[in-house]
Amino acid sequence: MNNFGKNLALWIIIGLLLVALFNLFQTSSTRVSQPGVIPYSQLLEDAERGAVADVTIKGDQVTGHYSDGRSFSTYVPPNSNIGDRLAERNVRVSSVPEEGPNTLVSILLSWFPMLLLIGVWIFFMRQMQGGGGKAMGFGKSRARLLTEKVGRVTFDDVAGIDEAKQELEEVVEFLKDPQKFQRLGGKIPKGVLLVGPPGTGKTLTARAVAGEANVPFFTISGSDFVEMFVGVGASRVRDMFEQGKKNAPCIIFIDEIDAVGRHRGAGLGGGNDEREQTLNQLLVEMDGFEANEGVILIAATNRPDVLDPALLRPGRFDRQVVVPNPDVLGREKILKVHMRKVPLAPDVEPKVIARGTPGFSGADLANLVNEAALLAARAGKRVVGMADFENAKDKVMMGAERRSMVMTEQEKKLTAYHEAGHALVGLYMPASDPLHKVTIIPRGRALGVTMNLPERDKWTYSKLELESRLAMMFGGRVAEELIFGPEYVTTGAGNDIQQATNMSRRMVTEFGMSDKLGRVRYSANEQEVFLGHSVTQQQNMSEGTANLIDQEVRRIIEEAEGHARRILTEHIDELHKISLALLEYETLSGEDVKALIRGESIVRTEPPQAPPAVKAEPPKGGRRGSVPTTGKDTGGFEPEPQPGV
Repeated sequence: MNNFGKNLALWIIIGLLLVALFNLFQTSSTRVSQPGVIPYSQLLEDAERGAVADVTIKGDQVTGHYSDGRSFSTYVPPNSNIGDRLAERNVRVSSVPEEGPNTLVSILLSWFPMLLLIGVWIFFMRQMQGGGGKAMGFGKSRARLLTEKVGRVTFDDVAGIDEAKQELEEVVEFLKDPQKFQRLGGKIPKGVLLVGPPGTGKTLTARAVAGEANVPFFTISGSDFVEMFVGVGASRVRDMFEQGKKNAPCIIFIDEIDAVGRHRGAGLGGGNDEREQTLNQLLVEMDGFEANEGVILIAATNRPDVLDPALLRPGRFDRQVVVPNPDVLGREKILKVHMRKVPLAPDVEPKVIARGTPGFSGADLANLVNEAALLAARAGKRVVGMADFENAKDKVMMGAERRSMVMTEQEKKLTAYHEAGHALVGLYMPASDPLHKVTIIPRGRALGVTMNLPERDKWTYSKLELESRLAMMFGGRVAEELIFGPEYVTTGAGNDIQQATNMSRRMVTEFGMSDKLGRVRYSANEQEVFLGHSVTQQQNMSEGTANLIDQEVRRIIEEAEGHARRILTEHIDELHKISLALLEYETLSGEDVKALIRGESIVRTEPPQAPPAVKAEPPKGGRRGSVPTTGKDTGGFEPEPQPGV
């Protein structure tokens, strides 16, 4: 019986009890409040006088009429022989059988307080349990059987992770035809661990396994094992595997297994004893004395580093399937999957969109398609065009436009020269990524953005590429200093300096790109501690080594700033051209900037999105006053590069 039926039956019982109580009290009140009640002695006196015409006897109650038509009633004591005595006085006597007591009502009334207490106790127990089943079902598994009612997902709906799909297709094939593998002595894998960053499609892939396998598929979250009562988690693990054995062959999927599978005894997550007992039971169920034939456990996590080693050994999770962020081909396939339900214009090219979204996960790409559809619907379009995808990409990567933000003429002019400095240095540095777009429209927390996009996915970065990035980071600040003077340099380059400092320090301490310090790692990894805070372990080093690191970091930064200053000084006229164009059009593409450098004019097929913000005039003289900008300029850079593999 489902929850609705249980609740309906409970309310019906409560209604019947209330009706019975009402009838009981109504009868009692009617009995007490009957009119014409006389004493028993008066009845005898009236009968002696011959004033009583007729009576009706019903148990101990006597009702009747006087000779003048008035009615009366009274109660007589037991064994009074009132019928015979009245008959002797010529009173017409009639008798009515007495009704027996209502046994059901009496039982209900006697048990009502106890039933009420039991009902209240059941209600509170279900509330404490989160409404998840029977009153005493704390130890029952909360695994839900995934059916096609929630929408069937197959491998056709999963794209961009071909290697992971191939690994899981073997699991599905084993469930469908186990003899194919057992013929050569192969054993079914007991566990598969999906590892990857958030949003890469681990849960979607598990649902695809359920859709392809056509076997019972139970899903549960790692947090469902943790309860306020001691021992509940271990009991739920036992019950979950018992359900799996009854429905074998089947698949059990545990999402976010790091909530219960953290390293034991390492202080990670506070060393919760209840969590450790749950993990111990999970380890025993996966590879204990009893074999779980036909039960495959699939788990997903984005924190494999905190899992207990006993959970990762062969025999438990036999294979780890990495679900990484997709490459450019994978992004194109994912975009095509999400574009199936979106009416597209003929100019939409998923390949171009995929090339312009490096580092995007599957969830990011789904959000990108959704944002493009929303933008097109807001504009009243019937189809989603390439321009909508470009605007959606800018919104996702750089933030929403803040056209209502009030900026003075000097602030806009300074922002234009700042972003033009980034773009110009990026074009002339030898190993910079191609310039994609530069804009002075405030987006998110930035007053302006310069975006460079690589031509392909990059997994390693050379020293020359990092030096080119550093020089581009300082292009904005150097442009401010050259045009407006050192005393009018603003705080807009704060984020550029922060990124440059972090990158140069990693070049020295992690990537071994300093000849003076050699190929030694001088930084330690971050370790998680209790309460979720993270601290960096200090590497043991001498004071002289620390000073040398600071000197090398300063040297790299000063060299990058020198490159930016040299480029902008040699191409000061081009800096003015780009800045004036930004003040007029607010947004320039990479091709527009290159056309300006070649001395060509910008050709726009459609009018600008907004009228010119300020009159485009170059500054007269070397210095211009400026209100300091407090916005955060991102420079459009990707996250810091990771060490090569």
